[in-house]
Amino acid sequence: MPKPDPQRPLTLHIGRDELILRQRYEVISIVNDLLIAVWFIIGSIMFFFSELMVAGTWCFLAGSVELLIRPLIRLTRQVHVQRLQARGAGSGLAPGSSQDF
Repeated sequence: MPKPDPQRPLTLHIGRDELILRQRYEVISIVNDLLIAVWFIIGSIMFFFSELMVAGTWCFLAGSVELLIRPLIRLTRQVHVQRLQARGAGSGLAPGSSQDF
């Protein structure tokens, strides 16, 4: 099986629409942000019911861990971009660019 090309866009089909994601760090960041929202929404709903408060607390903890992952994604991207620039392959990529996910 060939190794996936990180520069090749990822195309998701949603009904008749399609979403094209061009950078893997953007995809990882979007998925992480969605998970943060899910954990905190579920935890918030669970806090309405006293018997679910412990589970809701665990959801808040999971959301907090996801918030910790956000800067790790950015740091990983920074290191990757710097390695590409050191090899001369990423001349158009700036480590602190607006695309810093």
